[in-house]
Amino acid sequence: ARCQCKVAPRERMNCGYPGISAGECRRIGCCFNASVPGIPWCFAPKAKRVRKICADDSHPRINCGYPGISAQECERKGCCFRARPAGVPWCFYRLVVEE
Repeated sequence: ARCQCKVAPRERMNCGYPGISAGECRRIGCCFNASVPGIPWCFAPKAKRVRKICADDSHPRINCGYPGISAQECERKGCCFRARPAGVPWCFYRLVVEE
């Protein structure tokens, strides 16, 4: 996720120690960019952007309700409701995906 390292120089949060190498910086899960003097070269990546979706039928459904739950009650809990197919939960948790 290289885009997570596209952080404006003034917004960089230091992630290493003075003189840290690029390899050591990356090994601890941080970004390294030595192109701008006077600001942290080893810095924390941007948080991953995620969103919650109602997954397609190929993903396993994790039950969010109870037998006979209504679509309204299910959606009020923040879950997905699909009254098909038989034999799987109709009210199920949303899937978290990276953008």
